[in-house]
Amino acid sequence: MSNASDRLTKLQAMLERQPGDTFTLYAIGLEYKKAGDHERAIEHLDKVIQFDPGYCYAYYQKGQILETVGDIDAAKTVYQAGIASARAKGDAHALSELQGALQMIE
Repeated sequence: MSNASDRLTKLQAMLERQPGDTFTLYAIGLEYKKAGDHERAIEHLDKVIQFDPGYCYAYYQKGQILETVGDIDAAKTVYQAGIASARAKGDAHALSELQGALQMIE
């Protein structure tokens, strides 16, 4: 078993014990992103956003994936939602990252 699939197996076991854990959902989304499984990555990042709309970096990662697959309009929409979330949360670092990502594609 590769390190990536081993990590994914461990993360999925953790998620079974705590189904709504946003950190674990986010980590699984990143593992799928690294593996190039964009659909599953977005599925898990969407769950993070659903459970915790203030989890700003889920928007950033989802936007990055959408850029990778060429859906620039959707990426812009996701970044804009993330910017609103970061502002509401007062997360200046996430706000800066999301604004920078949006500026790169506008």
